[in-house]
Amino acid sequence: MLTQAPRGTKDVLPAESYRWQFLEKKMREAAALAGYREVRTPVFEHTELFLRGVGDTTDIVQKEMYTFRDKGDRSITLKPEGTAGAVRCFLEHNLYADALPCKMYYLNAPIFRYENPQSGRLREHHQFGLECFGAKEATADAELILLAYRLLQDLGIKNLSVEINSIGCPSCRPVYHTRLKEYLGGKLSQMCETCRERFERNPLRVLDCKEKKCQELTKDAPSMLDLLCDECRGHFDQLKSCLEQAGIPYRVNSRIVRGLDYYTKTVFELVTETKDGKLTVCGGGRYDNLVGQIGEQDIPAVGFGMGLERVLMLLDADGIVLPKPPQYDVFVTFMGAHGLRAFALVQQLRAGGIRADLDHCGRSLKAQFKYANKTGAPLTAVIGDEEAAGGTVKLKNMAGGEERTVPVSEVCGAVRNMIG
Repeated sequence: MLTQAPRGTKDVLPAESYRWQFLEKKMREAAALAGYREVRTPVFEHTELFLRGVGDTTDIVQKEMYTFRDKGDRSITLKPEGTAGAVRCFLEHNLYADALPCKMYYLNAPIFRYENPQSGRLREHHQFGLECFGAKEATADAELILLAYRLLQDLGIKNLSVEINSIGCPSCRPVYHTRLKEYLGGKLSQMCETCRERFERNPLRVLDCKEKKCQELTKDAPSMLDLLCDECRGHFDQLKSCLEQAGIPYRVNSRIVRGLDYYTKTVFELVTETKDGKLTVCGGGRYDNLVGQIGEQDIPAVGFGMGLERVLMLLDADGIVLPKPPQYDVFVTFMGAHGLRAFALVQQLRAGGIRADLDHCGRSLKAQFKYANKTGAPLTAVIGDEEAAGGTVKLKNMAGGEERTVPVSEVCGAVRNMIG
């Protein structure tokens, strides 16, 4: 067990990390274009934050949280999602006192959920999330959908579609709950145990059940869209107009409710078709009441979360190869007693911003070249007796075989010239 990662976790190996770095770079660029700045919150929070924010009727709170008591007998929970922590940070540091909206994102943030590990879903996974506080207009919702859609499209993910819904607000949702309960009442005995539990506490979540039998029983359930108040309907119409203006194809899906209790009005998912069926790549929505539930300020907000592991999995499924940079720009080889000169040359190259290394394992010159080739270094720098005596370095292009002997003082410029 000492040499095996816990179930539901996964190592990112040095040979694979470039893929994560490429994806993270694209995500940071996409967020920056829309004015979102990075926030970093703790990996764990007080359990009460998630009980109050995420909702005690959710599967996350009931079944999936990693919760423990610390040495001070405080109940602590590893983050099962990113929004509640972002809200806590927003309130604790009085960010609402600054000019709004406050736009923040988190990246490579570890999320912990105790659930059965499966393809694209781990007990520890990582999210790219955006949160926008203080913007009540549907233009903010549309901005996030467009940002996520264009990011995934630019990465090359195929068969991408946008699905949207409105689940109303505290003014109109109670009427829908009553109507939904009337519809479900006669079918409840045939439904799964989870749905029977949800029926009283949050009947809307019944529509989110993944059991095929429950989905069949609720296929003709009344739609929240028919019972929206004027404010929610106007907001949803504005969202659709924004997406149409931007040329983003979307589908209204009244079955989307998301798995968290804090959502109001807009909920959305970005979905792609795979050989195993539909897969949600990104999900989010509006949570206008969450800030008030956690603190005392009544501030509208909207956001989304996107799993990095799931995006990488889809890139693999679509055969999209991310560019792999070489480990080094130049690998310094040396003969005999010239190791100290090679060491000094590596430091000179690194000081010039060039990725460089030398042999640290006592290999022969032939083995050094073989190792340099394995690293993918486009150039080697050779220091032999002749080069040491003349204060020069022989640079060799590993692909084309071109060789050039240059003074040590000019080596950085020569390397840049040869690698373009």
